[in-house]
Amino acid sequence: MRRVWFAQIISVFGDFLALFAVISVVSFRMHGTPSQITWVQIAYMAPIAVLGPLSGVLVDRWPLKPTLVISDLLRAALAGLLVFSGSLWQIYLVLAAISCVSSVFAPAQTVTIRSHVPREGLLSANSLMQMAFMGMRIVGPAMAGALVATFGATLCYSVDVVSFLGSAALIGSVGIRRAVERSAKADSGQGPVAKLATEMLEGMRFIAGHHSVSFVVAAMTAGFFIVGCFGPLIAIYVRDWLHGSPALFGLVSAMIGTGWICGMPLLRAASRRMENTSTVLLGLVGVGVGALLLGSLAYPAASILATFTLGIAVSAVMVPAQTLLQQETPPALIGRVSSTSMSAVFLGQVLGLVLSGVLADLIGVRLVFLVCAGVAFALAASGRLFLATSPRSAPAEV
Repeated sequence: MRRVWFAQIISVFGDFLALFAVISVVSFRMHGTPSQITWVQIAYMAPIAVLGPLSGVLVDRWPLKPTLVISDLLRAALAGLLVFSGSLWQIYLVLAAISCVSSVFAPAQTVTIRSHVPREGLLSANSLMQMAFMGMRIVGPAMAGALVATFGATLCYSVDVVSFLGSAALIGSVGIRRAVERSAKADSGQGPVAKLATEMLEGMRFIAGHHSVSFVVAAMTAGFFIVGCFGPLIAIYVRDWLHGSPALFGLVSAMIGTGWICGMPLLRAASRRMENTSTVLLGLVGVGVGALLLGSLAYPAASILATFTLGIAVSAVMVPAQTLLQQETPPALIGRVSSTSMSAVFLGQVLGLVLSGVLADLIGVRLVFLVCAGVAFALAASGRLFLATSPRSAPAEV
């Protein structure tokens, strides 16, 4: 797990460096519109939303280690194409192709964690993986802004290629096993297409039939719908309202990762006193507070505080939700359940991205942030009522 963690650090660092380099180039050099910047994010997320349920079935069938290594090698090759992408449509295509491969890598990594970490250690393991993710989110945007301004985006894309190769080498150096083997039932009596459909439906039925799981999936989807509404608009906000530079954009964006990491000790302390579902509800409230600050006070210091708050809040949604999914899902279904839940999350974020571009053109960026704050508060209140009136589900056998 230590080597997988290091692999996460270097690959996510390269990925954020490349993604924020693309956003910086489109925002400040191509002078992209809110809709064009939104489509950069959509291209990066939509394939995961569409392919997630199918990818989970494949991950539950395929050996984990080759799946992870080959995914990294393919993403390295695709990231290299960004160097030669001089137009928006080329950038969209390359980012979409990387996302297609990531739709397989992400559930395979989740299965790896569940297979190697005891049930009682899952919150800590997920926290460490998310700290790696968000730690690189701190470094990535700030470095991308500085490197693009000084050396151009090509250097950032090249680092992304090297990071994927390094991740593949680290994962290839360890033994990775699966907690359970596929059952004979999954391979009997049906054609290939019918088998895929049956196994996809198994994961969806489990989510729909487990009240705590269905709630946290809905909460993650709703939370990232809100994040999707304003995430890509931060660049426009910095440019038009704060009259800032790419460096300020990088700093404001990086504070999300800073808040995420600073929230981890609070999250672990809260887990000793609160259920995972209660922590997720509190995180939704925090998302609303961060969005409210961002829309209300158009000052650099207030924007930094707002994104810092958002980082803490999103960690309070994602980490307990992922932990509950891993604890409650039978090992044989973890690939399907995790990929289906991530498909819902990315679909919510893509819908938020599409809506944000339209709303920003109609009512302005700041009002979009305020609308998102109201939606977050409403979702937290409705989620509290749902949990209060739902029967408790028994934990799955592990």
